[in-house]
Amino acid sequence: MSAVIPNRKATQLRTWALFAFFFLPGLVMASWATRTPAIRDTLSVSTAGMGIVLFGLSVGSMSGILCSGWLVKRFGTRNIIRSGMTLMVTGMLVMGVALFLSSPVLFALGLAILGAGLGSSEVAMNVEGAIVEGLLKKTVLPMMHGFYSLGTLVGAGIGMSLTAFNFSAYGHLLVIGLLVITPIVIAITAIPHGVGKSDKGADAENPHEPHPPFYKDLQLILIGTIVLAMAFAEGSANDWLPLLMVDGHGFNPTSGSMIYVGFTLGMTVGRFTGGWFIDRYSRVTVVRACALMGILGIGLIIFVDNAFVAGISVILWGLGTSLGFPLTISAAGDTGPDPATRVSVVAASGYIAFLVGPPLLGFLGEHYGLRLAMLVVLSLMVVAALIAKAVAKPTDLVTDSLEGRVR
Repeated sequence: MSAVIPNRKATQLRTWALFAFFFLPGLVMASWATRTPAIRDTLSVSTAGMGIVLFGLSVGSMSGILCSGWLVKRFGTRNIIRSGMTLMVTGMLVMGVALFLSSPVLFALGLAILGAGLGSSEVAMNVEGAIVEGLLKKTVLPMMHGFYSLGTLVGAGIGMSLTAFNFSAYGHLLVIGLLVITPIVIAITAIPHGVGKSDKGADAENPHEPHPPFYKDLQLILIGTIVLAMAFAEGSANDWLPLLMVDGHGFNPTSGSMIYVGFTLGMTVGRFTGGWFIDRYSRVTVVRACALMGILGIGLIIFVDNAFVAGISVILWGLGTSLGFPLTISAAGDTGPDPATRVSVVAASGYIAFLVGPPLLGFLGEHYGLRLAMLVVLSLMVVAALIAKAVAKPTDLVTDSLEGRVR
């Protein structure tokens, strides 16, 4: 009995540490994102120039995510989380200094460092989350991602408050960068050593692995397609929702921005409650239900020319996309050996959607209007609903197979 209690306590501490590691990036990201207008003015760049500066974040994020699978296998989750969080803090401080110096190039470099830290730690945190789910024997990864959403809400609130008090943007970024150091140092002690490292000895003992490599695994490809669709829908709301409400439904700029809160609320509620629904029903049922809610919300915004309906529909949009990342990450780790590589492949699919989505929808919106441009998002959500069975747990697939033989 005495041996069980410490293990349970260690797992609980590990879980809360992961909650912190998801919350802090959300806080950091929202902190600088809410100051974007002030950042653009401080750097003295045009809107197009600001787009080029922000591209540093995309470059850093993709670089980090593409290397993350190999890094986890080589150094383990603890080391990669610690180094990723260190890069996140470094990037935030560089961005603060860049604003003080009014240097667009230095700010873009800071964003790249920040993105590399977040991208490289993404897989490590999700691998840890999947392991904790197994230890606790219940679904907690969606709640971990919910803490990221909660972090964005807190960060946005702080950002709006400091903006109202005319607090300098560079001071804001420097304070947040310094503030997150202590919780990172404390939380990392709860993450065990050696998790995620590849076991070459075990690989040598079992050279004839029955699972295909990840690039030939149809189930993994379908899971990647689901996360691409969900991430595309999430990124579309993040980038275009306020403008969609202003141009497409006649909201004023302030109301259009406030509508985004409804989407974020839907995301947060979905992630904090999703684990209960997944354990009670199944991953397939929940993915399909989320996709259908997203289809309904986006469809109402496209086809119903009513401001009130559009305002309510964004909550469905948020709920529909809330479990895309956490649920597909859990599913990817179950598809076969080498979970770190498989999780990184699926995560990369999501990041590709975040990269491709904004310019594609911007191009279509300029020629056909943003409401019609969202037909692309709607179509992808339909695809996600149709292939939802790809996220089934291996035990569920075996049960379905046996039931089919009995019939």
